[in-house]
Amino acid sequence: MFNQSALPIVSHQDITPDQLRKWLVLHHADGFGPAKLALLAEHNVHPLELLDSNQKILFAQIKLPDNIQHALAAPDWPSIEKDLSWAEQSNRHIIPVVSSWYPELLREIPDPPILLYAQGDPELLQYPQLAMVGSRNPSHYGQETAFEFARHLSLAGLIITSGMATGIDAHSHQGALAGSGLTIAVAGTGLDSVYPAKNKALAEQIAAQGLLLSEYAIGAKPLAHNFPRRNRIISGLSVGTLVVEAAMQSGSLITARQAMEQGREVFAIPGSIHNPLARGCHHLIRQGAKLVETGDDVLQELAPLIAKMRRGQRSTTLANPHQDNGSPSSRIRKTGAQQNKLLESMDFEPVSIDILVQRSRLTPETISSMLVELELNGLIRSSGGLYSRL
Repeated sequence: MFNQSALPIVSHQDITPDQLRKWLVLHHADGFGPAKLALLAEHNVHPLELLDSNQKILFAQIKLPDNIQHALAAPDWPSIEKDLSWAEQSNRHIIPVVSSWYPELLREIPDPPILLYAQGDPELLQYPQLAMVGSRNPSHYGQETAFEFARHLSLAGLIITSGMATGIDAHSHQGALAGSGLTIAVAGTGLDSVYPAKNKALAEQIAAQGLLLSEYAIGAKPLAHNFPRRNRIISGLSVGTLVVEAAMQSGSLITARQAMEQGREVFAIPGSIHNPLARGCHHLIRQGAKLVETGDDVLQELAPLIAKMRRGQRSTTLANPHQDNGSPSSRIRKTGAQQNKLLESMDFEPVSIDILVQRSRLTPETISSMLVELELNGLIRSSGGLYSRL
């Protein structure tokens, strides 16, 4: 298992072009992965040392397999240069596992990617995420449920993460875009292509407002075995995974199982006993997943984890409420401005939502989402449908 404490984390801005090139050499070396990083840690060897002048001595000391030795001694420079050329364009980034941009939760899983390719705003990786997954051929009810849950949960401050597949994935992304506008799509291909191709417009919108993410190099094709591995990233990034609709053989159950193995919360929305797409969710509930009926059920269950992640972010979220440069992170600040407006409309004496609507002129839906988040952050209390400041 990869030991994250074995590698010191450095500011992303301090990673030099030469160091990034070396990380790409490691990434493109067939067979070099988290297990080899763990092996290097046992020998007190930094991964980049494998590419220094004493390379042969280290190969003998660590007893790396011949195929990895060959790949490191003769790197795939054309592929590496293709990656670097891609990253030179605006809002495109290559993030090694030692980078401060690399999400901490993902670094904790047993087999984190050596590096990530990102297009959009990498700042979103530092905010609490909820994975939403489900059937590629959902019912109309499933589509609407995914959209509404994603919109509500995104307005409450969660980044919605999914795999940009047709069906529940796409509707979850669309719901988040309709809410806060912030969502992360994890691809099973290189980020120079979109799979499925019908989601090209959706991918472009996510790249502009949220973040596209992949561990696969530029040019990587949509091979079948890529997607189960992609799923471990979706669950690994997130504090919890919500399954909306899933048949018993659904790939969504793989994501849910990986989330459980990673020690993350799993949620499932029940359905009709006559709906075959509900059987996967019912199976998960029998296996210990949390049954949820509303988005607030998810928020309340995740409250301690969300609060822990936000302790260092509250000042960012609520500071500079009038600053809006159009970036995804500025929309997080805009949400903070609305929260401040709602707090200013609230007394230390309990008031109803109707009163808050009159005072703040915010919509009841927006207020309901924010009340949950403010309560999670310890700023207000609720009792019998009334709310007051602490």
